[in-house]
Amino acid sequence: MDVADLGLPVDVPSTALFTDQYELTMLQAALEAGTAGRRSVFEVFTRRLPEGRRYGVVAGTGRVLDAVENFRFDADVLGFLREREIVDGATLEWLASYRFSGDVWGYPEGEVYFPGSPVMRVEGSFAECVLLETVILSILNHDSAIAAAASRMSSAAGERPLIEMGARRTHELAAVAASRAAYVGGFATTSDLAAGFRYGIPTVGTSAHAFTLLHDTERDAFRAQVESLGRGTTLLVDTYDVAEAVRTAVEVAGPELGAVRIDSGDLLLVAHRVRQQLDELGATDTKIVVTSDLDEYAIASLAAAPVDAYGVGTQLVTGSGHPTASMVYKLVARAESDDPRAPLVPVAKKSSGGKTSIGGRKWAARRPDADGVAEAEVVGTGQVPAELADHQLQVELVKGGEVVGREPLDVVRDRHAAARAGLPLSAAQLSRGEPVLATEYVQGRSGS
Repeated sequence: MDVADLGLPVDVPSTALFTDQYELTMLQAALEAGTAGRRSVFEVFTRRLPEGRRYGVVAGTGRVLDAVENFRFDADVLGFLREREIVDGATLEWLASYRFSGDVWGYPEGEVYFPGSPVMRVEGSFAECVLLETVILSILNHDSAIAAAASRMSSAAGERPLIEMGARRTHELAAVAASRAAYVGGFATTSDLAAGFRYGIPTVGTSAHAFTLLHDTERDAFRAQVESLGRGTTLLVDTYDVAEAVRTAVEVAGPELGAVRIDSGDLLLVAHRVRQQLDELGATDTKIVVTSDLDEYAIASLAAAPVDAYGVGTQLVTGSGHPTASMVYKLVARAESDDPRAPLVPVAKKSSGGKTSIGGRKWAARRPDADGVAEAEVVGTGQVPAELADHQLQVELVKGGEVVGREPLDVVRDRHAAARAGLPLSAAQLSRGEPVLATEYVQGRSGS
């Protein structure tokens, strides 16, 4: 079934207006100047990681591929552009038949990255590539920020599962994308049904405090939930008195009670007390789930607590203080003319304030040490050194305008776990520090 058939706001018929106006005005000027058809290479990268972060996580690639496929200027979109006089008639005519026909290479989704890593490379005519800048950055910056936060949280959680439950803390469409990114970063489930429907992510959820408050007594609420959802349900035990609620929960559901959830208080202390009480009541298999404004630091602080799962909302969907990955989309090479055989010329912005870039179409490889642990991110132009040929990172995502790199989300999730495991152990440290891998540059010819 197509999600559009249900009218759900999780998909759109066209992504063409998910862009900034200057992309279209640049197009118009380039068409008039005769430079719009020049073969061009754009790259997505970040100059720095958020302060204190050891690595970044590539997420949103699958959504980028969807966005490129749906980047179409239909009659309604063209009518809007015409009515606002955003571009001239010749440009509108060109946009009417727009289809991206170029190539896209990039780090596979779920891979880790570092400052300067060419996480995505878009090649084609200037005209068709420049239009994709904003939508690509919008997706990658958001999803990579969420995935990086999720990765740190899942690393702190160890083998304990994480539940994504941030839908009520962000925009309704961002919530779906955030859930997907969290799953890539290591979360196990989501409370967001739209994310479950759109991406097949496992969904969970039982009850909130309102359900308990609805009933005359906590016992009545627990009994109603157990009778409806079964003894394996999760009962929320901190509406009134936690100790009394735990006792009532076991009396109602028996030792087969699936789990109890704690959403307030000193979670470390309360979890220990609840575990002791559950064991004394014979509910030794009943799990403990904790929520309440958790982040990676709070999760790490609970490592010694008898906690079985964590639910995370606000801190996850806001990137745990870093809601963007600060990626940019820069022209790094362009042809000397419209001739398809014209060689590429490296180009780069030169400015102060740390906004310089390195020209030329780049390759990337991750060099391992003698033990197979990554020791450097190597980025270069021209020929790839023979010793790095088997360690290249970029894969083909779009070929001649056709998507060739789409893959299941579980594959992406497993890739991230493997990529993180291949980093030095210090990558898992939550203390502030520099990127765990240094980026080395190898200068050569840009290639044609």
